[in-house]
Amino acid sequence: MSFKNRLFWIVAAIALIFDQLTKRWVINVLDYWVMRTEKGAPTQPLIPGVFHFTYVQNPGAAWGIFSGEGWLRWLSLLVSLALIVLALFGPALNLWEKLGFGFILGGAVGNGIDRFMLGYVIDFLHFKLIDFPVFNVADISINMGLVCLIIGYWRSKPSSQRR
Repeated sequence: MSFKNRLFWIVAAIALIFDQLTKRWVINVLDYWVMRTEKGAPTQPLIPGVFHFTYVQNPGAAWGIFSGEGWLRWLSLLVSLALIVLALFGPALNLWEKLGFGFILGGAVGNGIDRFMLGYVIDFLHFKLIDFPVFNVADISINMGLVCLIIGYWRSKPSSQRR
């Protein structure tokens, strides 16, 4: 018996585990590294002025929008459940869909765990050079998933020469 959409589940599990391990690691490590930024967040420069580990408790979504909105945890849960239902009961997914939806599920569950357990999402990756908002591995996974879905869409789109 073959497990349908196996790669989807593997990618989702790896993304989730990596997200949760990196969040726990940064909490433990920053206790030793603590330096204070002007905002008071614990930070450790890896490349000073360019890339830092900066611990932030984000109660909102990307860029802190919707801060304090309780519905974000339910949105994470809804997206996660929809993707699980798709993988279990939907058609066999193609390679790019398995990768894309798997990354998105892993990221949504990772941030969802934070929202339900802590009331905020742990962010820690900070590109200070361009003053990009602090983010985490779950955010990277969600964006990688979207890129995979876009690639899959463009690869499956018939060219004008094949018509």
